[in-house]
Amino acid sequence: MSKIKALLFDLDGTLIDSEKFHFDCWNTFLAPYNVHIEFKDWLSNYAGIPLPKNAKTILYRYKIDEDLANFIERREKITFEGFRTTDIELMPHALEFVQFAYEKGLTLAVVTASPKIDVEAVFERNGLAKYFSLFITRTDVSKSKPDPESYNLCVERLGLDKEECIVFEDTLNGVKSAMAAGITCYAIQSNVRAHQKLKIADELFLSFANAKTFMLQKELI
Repeated sequence: MSKIKALLFDLDGTLIDSEKFHFDCWNTFLAPYNVHIEFKDWLSNYAGIPLPKNAKTILYRYKIDEDLANFIERREKITFEGFRTTDIELMPHALEFVQFAYEKGLTLAVVTASPKIDVEAVFERNGLAKYFSLFITRTDVSKSKPDPESYNLCVERLGLDKEECIVFEDTLNGVKSAMAAGITCYAIQSNVRAHQKLKIADELFLSFANAKTFMLQKELI
């Protein structure tokens, strides 16, 4: 592998600890329909999947008679307000890793299935925007992960070769997206129960601290 020039990060569950936030948003939204999703069910069937697809699944699964577009729009307003008013914790060692990579002169980008307004709200609160050169969101593409469009677009806009990039993801859909784009993908996942599915990634780590050690040993950065 050639010397790495750019690191591409997924957002939810990779850089920020937002899975519980999204889980709570859904249950708040679904309460008037007498629907409650268990957290284990959330992690297995909804985490890492774009909101519009989850909305469609939930309408079908729970036989909710609502217009899909309106259902999605109302649900997304809850997410945006939450991101705008709530401090979302970063994933363990994420800040140190981002700062380290930035100081090394690497180009950093975010590639997420979240819409642009949510991403802007998150980074406005956490102050990390200064480290990143590019944000590719669901708003920028026609097909979300696991389709490779978002990663292909990111590399194209950065003007780099795919061999010069590494992707960091935490879910199967994200890993599939990166690998379909032909980019080396490292899965960062502290939940060992998810490791079996994520073994298709090029490397699998419990945290960014482990990934940093590995990359230094391999002289990738």
